[in-house]
Amino acid sequence: MSGETVLVTGGSGFLGAYCVLRLLQAGHPVRTTVRSAGREQEVRAMVRAGGVDPGDALGFAVADLTSDEGWAAAVEGCAYVLHVASPYPAAMPADENDLIVPARDGTLRVLRAARDAGVRRVVLTSSFAAIGYGHPRLDRALTEQDWTDLSDPATTAYVKSKTLAERAAWEFVSGESLELAVVNPAGILGPLLGSGMPTSMLLLQRLLRREMPALPRLSFGLVDVRDLADLHVRAMTDPAARAERFLALAGEPVWIADLARVLRDRLGVRVPTRQLPNLVVRVAARADPALRAYVSELGKVKKTNAGKAHRLLGWQARPLEETIVDSAESLLRQGAAERDRPRARS
Repeated sequence: MSGETVLVTGGSGFLGAYCVLRLLQAGHPVRTTVRSAGREQEVRAMVRAGGVDPGDALGFAVADLTSDEGWAAAVEGCAYVLHVASPYPAAMPADENDLIVPARDGTLRVLRAARDAGVRRVVLTSSFAAIGYGHPRLDRALTEQDWTDLSDPATTAYVKSKTLAERAAWEFVSGESLELAVVNPAGILGPLLGSGMPTSMLLLQRLLRREMPALPRLSFGLVDVRDLADLHVRAMTDPAARAERFLALAGEPVWIADLARVLRDRLGVRVPTRQLPNLVVRVAARADPALRAYVSELGKVKKTNAGKAHRLLGWQARPLEETIVDSAESLLRQGAAERDRPRARS
């Protein structure tokens, strides 16, 4: 290991584990935070599943975004920090502050500790959520210059948490010598490294399990977790990334029906294909809180211009269809969904 030590927050998470893996592949000693010491073996197993035996090159620190304890020790001796950890629940909490406070205050805890330890640069994992919501007109491509408008009453707690956390980060580093770069990914797919189910993979799992009898007309951008980890490492060391935001997504937004088509055509699995009229979803959302967050997004296509990462950092995303297939095959291998069995002939 010839590289400088890097702290990755949240190494037991989907993206966090891939960032650890990518850094080790690049020759960096890595320390990662976990909320309890008992998760060390889980992270090591995930890294080994990615093809790397971490050995002594991977260390651990116990720290939680809701407490100051442990962060000074976590960043000690590190040249860089990838702040990946952030709450992303499958269901929105009753109190939006349950998401907003740990996301914003946790980000500030990491930045303060990094500054005090003399860290050179922090790469913050923000989200497309901090860019793409609250815009009344969608007749142009969104870029890194755009910010979500939190005055929109349809803005969810998660969108608020990511927007406010990133805003707080930029405000913190203004006037500081600590450098900041921010990555704003769309929805994250990719092969699983462990047994945990990332929230961003639940839709794909539901399609494979045929838990959705019909498909709402929702579209979104996607990015492969492997490519996203690579972008974080590029943003960590490239001088061009200093004080920049980078949208991370592969190609144009896709409809849920597009995901279903790839699963059917490439993997031969039976998935729902009928699309729900928007009116039906709106009526159902009156009784289902989980649907309410999506009503304002029905039928919308949010175009983006995500060429900045390629232009400045040379980053390239793999074809989206490859990501969808790899993700689905991973779910099938891990038993998170079952491949259709041939029907018996009479």
